[in-house]
Amino acid sequence: MRIIIVGAGEVGYNIAGRLSSENKQVIVIDKNPDALRRLAEDLDVQTIAGSGSNPKILTDAGIKDTEILLAVTDSDEINLVACLMTDLLSPTTRKLARIRDADFDPYHDRFKKENPHIDTVINPEIEVVNTIRKLIEVPGAADVGDFVDGQVKYIGIRIEKQSPMVGVRLIDFASRFGTDRPLIAAIIRGNEVIVPRGTNHVEAGDLIYFVCETAKLETTLKLFGLKTEPARHVFIIGGGRIGERLAGKLEKDNIKTKIIESDMQRCRYLSEKMNKTIILHGDGSDQKLFFEENINPGDVIVTVTEDDETNILVSLMAKNMGVRNTITRIGKSNYFPLLSTIGIDKIVSPRLSAVSSILQEVRKGKVLSDISVFGDRGEFIEAIALETSDITDNPLKKISFPKGAILVCIIRNGEVIMPAGDSVVRPGDRIILFAVRQAVKKLEKLLTVKLDFF
Repeated sequence: MRIIIVGAGEVGYNIAGRLSSENKQVIVIDKNPDALRRLAEDLDVQTIAGSGSNPKILTDAGIKDTEILLAVTDSDEINLVACLMTDLLSPTTRKLARIRDADFDPYHDRFKKENPHIDTVINPEIEVVNTIRKLIEVPGAADVGDFVDGQVKYIGIRIEKQSPMVGVRLIDFASRFGTDRPLIAAIIRGNEVIVPRGTNHVEAGDLIYFVCETAKLETTLKLFGLKTEPARHVFIIGGGRIGERLAGKLEKDNIKTKIIESDMQRCRYLSEKMNKTIILHGDGSDQKLFFEENINPGDVIVTVTEDDETNILVSLMAKNMGVRNTITRIGKSNYFPLLSTIGIDKIVSPRLSAVSSILQEVRKGKVLSDISVFGDRGEFIEAIALETSDITDNPLKKISFPKGAILVCIIRNGEVIMPAGDSVVRPGDRIILFAVRQAVKKLEKLLTVKLDFF
């Protein structure tokens, strides 16, 4: 598969790394020579200096022989023009564009039908806001997401010493916890991602990812000593695009919300734009401001400024004041392995959301969603089982799953099935899998038709 990426920033760099590691032919276009040099030194990709919206540059890059164009620069306008020129030069090339400005939101559907024709519009900030909203409701969870149109959830939880699951082998979960037991998809121990087997056990300090039916979420959380809680008061540190979108969403849910923003001009804009949200001008890292606002342990602190260090500092300060539910926006991938060691588990990343959205579009097989977790070292993949793929019509125990991959659950006619060795995937089933990065390429082969490309 030949893919052109316009933009060598954080998103472009990370998606290029993911795709090139899976032996896809990747060409990256950018005007910044330093960004291109970093790519050329670190990754097995081709780089071209120039503007990805320039028709000559696109032609030189081989756009007519390219299956997918990813326009992921920081400029919505450049991304739109890159897709427009690609549509003129190579109409059969699939076009994906990152468009972040909320003023473009009403036009997303029209982009897919009219010029510039764009097959997929990616707005990672919308996904980040949706994730934050889910995390607000489950204070004890480090990560939350949906599959099957919300029918199934995945939850990431840090295991405490007093948890009844500590020391229990997964094979004994059924006898210990009954039919409402969680299905463990992954265990994060230190910096190691473990795709568990029956003989694995849970240890205190593990970050585990499990899958359950949404209807059984409350019951399953009780096994961990957790519960969902409606938020009463949310403080958003940072009034940028994410903060504004989140406040608007919380207003609709009638949740009391305050935004703390350091830029006075932005504060004036937000004051005019918001209906119920209180806008405070100040430094979110000023502990005195928190005391003045009477922040208490039941409040939620969401740090979404553009500065990772500020977000980390404010979250740590809030946790030190006893706040149980802090959510931290992180942009730099090199921070991910360090954050859990200092007590920051609830992390959202526009970059990771963008990568997940893009991977969903370039994966082989009929992939419905692709979600990166733990700093993109693991992936949940939701797909439709195809009639002629190797994963169908054989007992799971006879299927050669790649090392580091597991089938998490099967959804058939609305029923969620926890798979066992004798379970059989039927054509048309929705299936959810988990895999470490190294196993994804082999896993794709199980999901594709045997003699054709889907």
